Amino acid sequence: MEITYQYTKVRCSFGRQPLFCEQGPEMCDSVAANEKEQKLYILRNPVHQPTQNTPFFSENHVNTIRAEYSTSGANHAEGGWPKDVNVIDPEATQRYRRKVEKDDGYIHCVMSLAGGMEHYVLQNNAIDMYETYYAEMSALPAVERNSMRTVNVYRDPSAPGAGRPVSSVAWDPDGGHHFAVSYVDVDFNRIPRGSVDAFFWDLENANLPLLAVTPPCTLLDLQYNPRDHNVLAGALVNGQVAVWDRRKGGPPVNTCPPHVAHRDLVRNVLFISSKSGQEFFSASPDGACKWWDCRNMNDYTEEMIIDLVKSANDVPNMASSFGISALEYEPTIPTRFMVGTENGCVIGGNRKGKTPLDKLPGKFDAHLGPVWALRRNPGFLKNFLTVGDWTARVWSEDCRESAVIFSPPQRHKITDGDWSPTRLSLMLLTQWDGLVSAWDLLRRQHEPVLTMQACEEPLLRVTMQDAGSLAACGSRKGNIYMIEMSHSLTQSDKNDKSLMTIMLEREAKRERILEARLREIRLKMRQAEEGSPTHSIGEPDPAVGDRDLADAAAEYTALVKKEMASM
Repeated sequence: MEITYQYTKVRCSFGRQPLFCEQGPEMCDSVAANEKEQKLYILRNPVHQPTQNTPFFSENHVNTIRAEYSTSGANHAEGGWPKDVNVIDPEATQRYRRKVEKDDGYIHCVMSLAGGMEHYVLQNNAIDMYETYYAEMSALPAVERNSMRTVNVYRDPSAPGAGRPVSSVAWDPDGGHHFAVSYVDVDFNRIPRGSVDAFFWDLENANLPLLAVTPPCTLLDLQYNPRDHNVLAGALVNGQVAVWDRRKGGPPVNTCPPHVAHRDLVRNVLFISSKSGQEFFSASPDGACKWWDCRNMNDYTEEMIIDLVKSANDVPNMASSFGISALEYEPTIPTRFMVGTENGCVIGGNRKGKTPLDKLPGKFDAHLGPVWALRRNPGFLKNFLTVGDWTARVWSEDCRESAVIFSPPQRHKITDGDWSPTRLSLMLLTQWDGLVSAWDLLRRQHEPVLTMQACEEPLLRVTMQDAGSLAACGSRKGNIYMIEMSHSLTQSDKNDKSLMTIMLEREAKRERILEARLREIRLKMRQAEEGSPTHSIGEPDPAVGDRDLADAAAEYTALVKKEMASM
């Protein structure tokens, strides 16, 4: 008996979309292990494997068969008619057609071709070639592809072989088509080993710089004036500050006198928001911030000493001030600024403060060593980034005990960091081993979303372009690596700002709760050391019960002794 089953399907349902359903796995068979075969297994030890150490070369010649091609043509006007039939005459062609249709071979030929023709006609009617399949399924979101690539390298032309370490990189505020680079190469006595020139580069030309400026000594920092793009301020290693005009180049157009300069080298200069647009301030490891006017450099307009340990008369002292290693200024907050010190603190300053306490209102114990970089988030002004002691940390002005977000300690030193001006949750970090890491706080907080090996030498500086798609990374050998980022690392989505706000508020709230708990623990420890009661108001004292028990035991013992004496 043959067991068969015939499936039937309507022809119009041929070629339709197959619909599948999920079903769990089914075990068809289970083969148990054979212990007898397992005992026959013998481990080969040692195993000899021959290896051919010499390279093997072979030469082959292949000659393919050459194809012969010929070009021919034919003039086909009307085919299928005999020579004696006039094609132009309609009556002649009609008579010949009637004659062929009466032939028996024609009828058999048409009947044999009818089956195949009917099949293809029915198949064409059953399949709708213009039908849109899977229209009811929702479209999947596009896959985000994060990528970074080096588009150009700008090498130090004054030292083609060794190169000078890059000290600063500044983008032109007018579109970001040019950038200025300063180099520093000094010995132990701060005497330059080679050239001290700084260069202006065009983004499209990496062969030669546009212009060179010649400072009187080594230049540590060079910054553009955001209002007048032809004016730049520079920080010198001898403590002076200078001003250059990009249209002239060469030596500076104005330099402050030595008797009003800083006592130590100047690390940073930044232009501030003012009515004239010609004011900037500088910071130095001597612990002082000085404000200058480009129109009159004979004396500074104001000075503030970063001294948190005041003397008896509450006057800041240069001897107890903190050396400044990083400087930060936000133009939307004209009177406020922040400095990073060499002992790992971040101190907030207020230029318009009346008292010394108002001038230095905030202090953050950021790192164990010097603060190498200090950047405020352009979209969230209460949050700022610090780099030091092999870690990068994001702080909030509402939480001063600890950072709200911090990276794990890296194997190699983190040298610099910067926020993306277009994607507010992205920050770039450079390391001593030549790595550039992109941290997107909305995607990952414990590790970077993308890491790229830009070069083999240490990277010292990173500065983002205002457009957000390019980042200039300066290395120890004087090379500027221009890195281009993908669209997913450049642009923000419509919900990114709200999500970033919620995340920062959540982390700040968590840190405030931890700070309150730590203050409570410290208060209890201080009360325990001073010998005061540690229980709070309204709670029963646990020692009261012990005292009542001791009094009752003593009274009972005295009563027993009295009765025994009477007996």
